[in-house]
Amino acid sequence: MYYYPLQPPYFLLLVGFLTAFTSGLALSGTLKVIVQQWPQDKSPQEKTNTRSFYKQLLVPFIGITGGSCLFLSSGFEIFGFPPGMALSIGLPMSLLTCFFIWRQLGGLLDYVKSEGMQSLDLDSWS
Repeated sequence: MYYYPLQPPYFLLLVGFLTAFTSGLALSGTLKVIVQQWPQDKSPQEKTNTRSFYKQLLVPFIGITGGSCLFLSSGFEIFGFPPGMALSIGLPMSLLTCFFIWRQLGGLLDYVKSEGMQSLDLDSWS
């Protein structure tokens, strides 16, 4: 017996996508402002508190995580998964993915903060 939802959550799919997209734009803007302020901040307090910029990035990143979770769960439900199963697959998948991206972003920002933007050679990765 197949499961066919009577009203697929297309609206929730759109809300999740727009939430993740607008939070991504906010994260991008916040990240640009933080990186532009680094050469200006040479105070000893700023050097001791190198993780202060994570607090500014946390809210947009939580928005991306929530939006991607809603998007994935709604997508699974549209493709025929029951709501409980769609949430039990979409939630861990999006949380783990966003956790690993957060760790990678933090490591990259720490590297750029300590070594400078010129030390990041992106052409050698291709």
